[in-house]
Amino acid sequence: MLNKSIKFLIENKLVAVLLLVLFVGWGTVNAPFNWDTGFLPSNPVAVDAIPDIGENQQIVFTKWDGRSPQDIEDQITYPLTTSLLGIPGVKTIRSSSMFGFSSIYIIFEEDVEFYWSRSRILEKLNSLPNGLLPEGVNPALGPDATGLGQIFWYTLEGRDENGKVTGGWDLHELRSIQDYYVKYALSSASGVSEVSSIGGYVQEYQVDVNPELMRQYNIGLNQIVKAVKESNKDIGAQTLEINQAEYLVRGLGYVKSIEDIENAVVTSEDYTSIKIKDVAKVSLGPATRRGILDKEGAEVVGGVIVARYGANPMEVINNVKAKINELSAGLPTKTLSDGRTSQVTIVPFYDRTELIQETLGTLNEALTLEILITILVIVIMVFNLRASVLISGLLPVAVLMVFIAMKLFDVDANIVALSGIAIAIGTMVDVGVILSENIIRHLDEESEKLKVKNENFSQQQKTKNQKLTTNQIVYNATAEVSGAIVTAVMTTIISFIPVFTMIGAEGKLFRPLAFTKTFALTASIIVALFLIPPFAAFYSEKRAFKNILNML
Repeated sequence: MLNKSIKFLIENKLVAVLLLVLFVGWGTVNAPFNWDTGFLPSNPVAVDAIPDIGENQQIVFTKWDGRSPQDIEDQITYPLTTSLLGIPGVKTIRSSSMFGFSSIYIIFEEDVEFYWSRSRILEKLNSLPNGLLPEGVNPALGPDATGLGQIFWYTLEGRDENGKVTGGWDLHELRSIQDYYVKYALSSASGVSEVSSIGGYVQEYQVDVNPELMRQYNIGLNQIVKAVKESNKDIGAQTLEINQAEYLVRGLGYVKSIEDIENAVVTSEDYTSIKIKDVAKVSLGPATRRGILDKEGAEVVGGVIVARYGANPMEVINNVKAKINELSAGLPTKTLSDGRTSQVTIVPFYDRTELIQETLGTLNEALTLEILITILVIVIMVFNLRASVLISGLLPVAVLMVFIAMKLFDVDANIVALSGIAIAIGTMVDVGVILSENIIRHLDEESEKLKVKNENFSQQQKTKNQKLTTNQIVYNATAEVSGAIVTAVMTTIISFIPVFTMIGAEGKLFRPLAFTKTFALTASIIVALFLIPPFAAFYSEKRAFKNILNML
C-alpha cells in the first residue's frame, strides 16, 4: 500500500501540490508564533511559557469568621474531608485550617476529566447531611483554574492625561471602584475564570455598641443585630385600585446612609422608640483584612486575573487588554486641589505576555537558525541545487505539520514542547538526504543507459520515453529505500514510547516533548515519501528534457 501511494502521487503531481498547499496553509493558521496570516484565518496553538505540571486538583474553601484554627479543623475541615473522600476518582485530600477559614485540596487521578470532578464535588456538597456543618457556614468550590492560572496582575492608580502619577485617591475609594466596576468588567473577558481583588480597604457600615446604655435600656445584642438586618430590606405588598388605576404598594427600606441605620428602631418603651443611635455609634470604616498589596514600597489596590482551565493564556491576556482599553475611558476622575485632573488608571505590573513572547521568540529564532544552518550544510555536502531545495523544503513543511497535530491533540506550545521539534531536525534531514541521494544515483545511472537507447528514436519518441522513464526511475529509487526509511524512523519513535507512560509531574513535563518529536519524525516520513518523489520527478523531467536537447 505504501509503494502504491507513492506511485499514485508521482503519476498525479497535482494531488501532491494540493497536499503541500493544504499542509502549509493549515500549519500557518495553527502556528503559535503570531505570524501575519494575511487572508487566512488565525487559530494558533495554545501558548504558554512553561508546561503546567500541577496536580489535577480542586479546592473547597469555607469561611467561618472569628473562629480559631482548632475550631475550624474540628467543625469544618474534618467533617468535610471525611465526606469528600467518597467521591470517585479521588487520589488524596489535603487540608489546611487557618484563622477564619478552611481550605481543602482534593487531588484526583490524572485521567479524571477536570470539569467532571467539579460536578462530583458540587453534588457531594449539595447532599451533605443536615447538622454536619455549623449554621450559616457554606462551603464554596474554587475557580476552574490551575496553579499557573494567574496570568495578569494590575493596580489602580490616579494619573493625569499624560500618564504621570497624581494620586489623590484613598485606598477605600480605589477598592470600591475595583470591586463594583473593574472586577465585573474584566470578568466578562473570554477565558477569564476569576478576578480577585487585593489590597485597600473594603468599606462597610460599623455599629459600635455601648454596653452601659444597652444595660440601662435593657437591650440585648441580638436585638440590635435583628434591628440592623430588618432595616435593610424592601417589602412588597398588594395593590390599590384608585379611579380605575392600579397602584403598587412597596416598603422601601434599603440602607443608603449612616442615618438610615441610626434611625432604625430597636424597641419601644412607654410609647417612646429606642433607636440604634441611642445605644450605639454608627460609622463608615474598613473591614478587617488579612494582607496588603505593596508596590515599590507603597500600599496599593489591584487585582489578579486567573485564566480558565484549558484556555489559551496568550489569547486570554489579549482579551483582558482589549477589555481594559474599552473600560478605561469610563473610570472615574476627580479634580485635585492643585487643579490637576486625576483619573483612575489600570496599570499592569505582571503580564505573562512578555515571558511568553520571549520564550517563543527564543524558540522561533533557534528553529529558524537550525533550519538555515541545515540547509547550508545540505547545499555544501550534496552540491546539487535542486536536490538541496527538495531536502531543505522538508523541514519547514514538517514543522508546520507538527503545529497542525498540536492543535488537533490539544498540546500546548511551550519551551519544552517546541524543543522536541528542534531535537528531531537532525533525523528529519537524514530522511530527505537518503531519499534524494538515492533518486540522484538512479537518475545518473539511467541517464547513461538512456543515451544509448535514444540514438535510434525520433525527437517526439525521445521526449515521451524520457518522461515515462523518469517517473519510473523516481518510483524505483523511492521504493528501494522506503522500507528502510520507515524502519529507521519507527525505531526512533518506538524508543520514545516509555516517555508516554510517565505519570505525575514528570509525565506532564516530558510527554509534550515526546509528542512533538514523534510527530515531527512522522511528518518527515510523510513529506519525504509522498511529497519529495513527485517534485523530484517533475524537476528531473525538466532537467532530462534539457539534456536531450543538448545531445541533439
